[in-house]
Amino acid sequence: MPETPESARSIADRYVAQVAALDPATSTRLGLHPEDDRQPDLSPEGFEALAELGRRTLAALDGVDHGAADRADRDCARLLRERLTAELAVHEAGDHFRQLRNVNSPLHKVRGVLTMMPTETEEHWAAVAGRLRKVPGALDGYRATLTEGIARGLLSAPRQARATIAQLDAWTGRSGGGSWFNGFTAAAPARLRPELDAAADRATAATAAFRDWLHDTYLPAADGTPDAVGRERYLRSARWANGADLDPAEAYAWAWEEFHRTVAEMHTEADRILPGAGPRAAMDHLNRHGHAVEGEENVRAWLQQVVDEAIDALDGTHFDISGPLRRVETRIAPPGSSGAPYYTGPSLDFSRPGRTYLPTLGRRSFPTWQLVSTWYHEGVPGHHLQTARWTASADRLSSYQITLGAVSADKEGWALYAERLMDELGFLTDPARRLGYLDKQMLRIIRVIVDLGMHLELAIPADSGFHPGERWTPELATAFMAAHHGSELPRRSSEIDRYLGWPGQAIGYKLGERVWLRGREEARRRQGAAFDLRAWHGTVLAQGSLGLDALAARLAES
Repeated sequence: MPETPESARSIADRYVAQVAALDPATSTRLGLHPEDDRQPDLSPEGFEALAELGRRTLAALDGVDHGAADRADRDCARLLRERLTAELAVHEAGDHFRQLRNVNSPLHKVRGVLTMMPTETEEHWAAVAGRLRKVPGALDGYRATLTEGIARGLLSAPRQARATIAQLDAWTGRSGGGSWFNGFTAAAPARLRPELDAAADRATAATAAFRDWLHDTYLPAADGTPDAVGRERYLRSARWANGADLDPAEAYAWAWEEFHRTVAEMHTEADRILPGAGPRAAMDHLNRHGHAVEGEENVRAWLQQVVDEAIDALDGTHFDISGPLRRVETRIAPPGSSGAPYYTGPSLDFSRPGRTYLPTLGRRSFPTWQLVSTWYHEGVPGHHLQTARWTASADRLSSYQITLGAVSADKEGWALYAERLMDELGFLTDPARRLGYLDKQMLRIIRVIVDLGMHLELAIPADSGFHPGERWTPELATAFMAAHHGSELPRRSSEIDRYLGWPGQAIGYKLGERVWLRGREEARRRQGAAFDLRAWHGTVLAQGSLGLDALAARLAES
């Protein structure tokens, strides 16, 4: 009897299982094997093992008869091929040898895997202790990878090393506040504390030693490495982050159009707050005199209420939000995080809920005018609703489509679309909150302009009103952000470090939103009076992730 040919879904599901077996950070993120106490293998051999798995998976995908597959399987195949091809292009260029940055680097897995672990039982804490004891080995592997990068002349810029060193000072308590690792284990049962404290001390000491190596060895070696990565590496990285081949000139010109349009809208809104003063003065006024929440726990509870109220208001009207989709937690980000709020998705069985995180950056007072639309972005109807809906569709989608295959620009584009949707639905009529929403839109527009501008050394347009004709530098990008976005210096510095260390990722917010908006309008045009927004949302949220090239066509058909 002839063998039944494999489907793309079965290949994709097997790939996820194999990645989880190789990478404990993936296993823990998905909620698999709670007893696993391994740390990720961040050595050159560890990266190569994952790359070889990708090559074997692509070879297996070549044997699938796509003509006999249904649409869902073809979607899965297209995503798997595009993602693995883009990832392998990054790997083969050796970019993993210089992957040092202030957000979402291999280093952040070492601590991030701990924050995702269950801690309800003594068995859970025993796994935590084992994982803490393995922090030195993980950091040794990462040091070996970066050392190979030094040998090959593939280094991150000194700016990235300095930003990472500052984060590790916070992790270890050198910048005050005590060791994060020891603080993490403080909630453990008293009987296990001696073992956990010893393991936390070991992790702290290893992290401090790695920090010193970065300062004493890597930073001098990186001297002279430019902040900008150049066109070839930029387009390679942007392809991976966006799932599309980028036209830099078109995206740059479009972003400037969005900039001028949004500046005008911000002036209109600022006049409702402080007539005649302009956006910057209105933002400063809100920071000093607007509504604010005092204390970390109070702002956490306030943001939780924002998410809960959005769920109650949207369920049954514009979305279907039921069961585990309704559960999302707001938390304070651990010290040493980057400056931007972020979201982590639920485990596959929803035993760990989706979580939004607010970095406090040492603050005690939190003006709320910027935070409302941000929590629509991170929580509901943004990241949480999309990610949780994907997870709830696991009976129909490959686990790859809802986890490892998620395309950054699809996710961030949806989350930015979610902010705009809440504005369209009347949730941001308060002038302060609406200026906060526009300010966040402006941040994402600035990202496109300065991310492209710095890495490709583009000229600033003559009608920009800002250093016309000059070429972008990090210093100009920082000044541009200060002039047009209501962020404080620590956040601005963190943002510029992020763009320079993660080229092509930050542009996906606005470019992704553009695809989502155009897709909705095309679907509305095709369906006419029959178009139903709630039904459209239900359809597009259940389709799993797609790169922007594929997403544009699919949204218009939905």
